[in-house]
Amino acid sequence: MTSTPRPGLTRFNTSPDDVALAALHEVCAGRAWGAKVLARRPFPDLNALLAASDTATRELDGAELAEALAGHPPIGRPKPEDPASAREQRGMAGASQELKAEMLELNLAYQERFGHVFLICATGATGERMRDALKSRMGHTPERERAIVRTELGKINRIRLTRLVAEDDDS
Repeated sequence: MTSTPRPGLTRFNTSPDDVALAALHEVCAGRAWGAKVLARRPFPDLNALLAASDTATRELDGAELAEALAGHPPIGRPKPEDPASAREQRGMAGASQELKAEMLELNLAYQERFGHVFLICATGATGERMRDALKSRMGHTPERERAIVRTELGKINRIRLTRLVAEDDDS
């Protein structure tokens, strides 16, 4: 059963390609991901948009995934000009200086081991939960970790896409 399109989704579906790509780039830094999602327009409903995002995320090759990951700041250090990352990492905002220092050290070790930023869907997660996940994932093989990172990226993209069309509804 297909739901009625949301006004924000209708606006996204009918936006010029460059405008829609710019909006998608705010969701995910990966240009290939944005192009893959854009190519599937128009979307009859939010679920179809989210499914297209999931498919596009699964289809990213190694270099495309690396580009998407490069747009994410380390946990505990959101980009000042990026309200989405600050909102998503809110669980670290009230963390102790000790936890923040530990996360910095763990982030650096993770990046050295895997060659990219530690990525976790941080929305609603406490600093302690993110730290524990980071510690746990350090023992993964690169292949296992890449699969988890892809899943986490998909979750983040879904949250951001939902917010994108919801924010568009308010304008």
